Amino acid sequence: MRSYQDKINQLIMHSVLLLYTLICMFPVYLLLSNSFKKRKAIFKEPLSLPSEETFSLTGFTKMFSRVDFGIYFYNSITVTLITLFLVLLFGAMAAWALSEYKFKGNTMLGLYLAFGIMMPIKLGTVSVLQVLNSMGLVNTLTGLIVVYTAQSLPLAIWILSEFMKQVNNELKEAARCDGVNEYQLFFYIILPLLRPPLATVAVFTMVPVWNDIWWPLVLAPSSGKQTVILGMQQYIGQYVTNWNAVFASLSTALIPILIFYIIFSRQLIRSITSGAVK
Repeated sequence: MRSYQDKINQLIMHSVLLLYTLICMFPVYLLLSNSFKKRKAIFKEPLSLPSEETFSLTGFTKMFSRVDFGIYFYNSITVTLITLFLVLLFGAMAAWALSEYKFKGNTMLGLYLAFGIMMPIKLGTVSVLQVLNSMGLVNTLTGLIVVYTAQSLPLAIWILSEFMKQVNNELKEAARCDGVNEYQLFFYIILPLLRPPLATVAVFTMVPVWNDIWWPLVLAPSSGKQTVILGMQQYIGQYVTNWNAVFASLSTALIPILIFYIIFSRQLIRSITSGAVK
């Protein structure tokens, strides 16, 4: 009876996720279909697929004709991947320390990190800019990586610490009795068990970092350090906007997000549904 109820819960959860995915994919459909249309068709027939009369590669031709756009993609990929690595590594280590070891100030430190989720870092834009300027990190990818890592760590620590509290204590004690030190226990036993929540944290980290325009505009506005989303703004003018190039650049920028989601979708769904079948 319990197994039958679990299967029903899993089916309901997967159905909800499928419906949610279809709703989220509708804007993606609009973006991709309009990126292959002529300018007039974008406004006259925005919901239709490209036809022989409306099909056009003008936007992609305009986008790839600029050498800078390849640099923008390189900057975005570099910042996103390094940020992901640092957030997953430091977030998992901090979550392990908070959930496994009891020390004075443990609760207060957890509350302090929780404030990082509730208080948006953008409120301190001026202070962040002053600090990075004093360190010589303005107009550098390193400055963006530092800010994005600090921005993403509180949520990562909170998610991972909740999952780490569910790890069987007998498993950890058995490993310690076999002579496994704390570093081996963390990297070879705990981390493999946390692949679903790590995938969740990775998705929640990558999407805001890749799509962000605020921090690149404030911290790295120079042409050689712009990210792909900031570089796309060159097609948006005060009086004239090249909508073909805008849709083409957005469609191209969407590819890494889709690839990343496809790779980690199974682990992400496992992480979301794990609490629904208990």
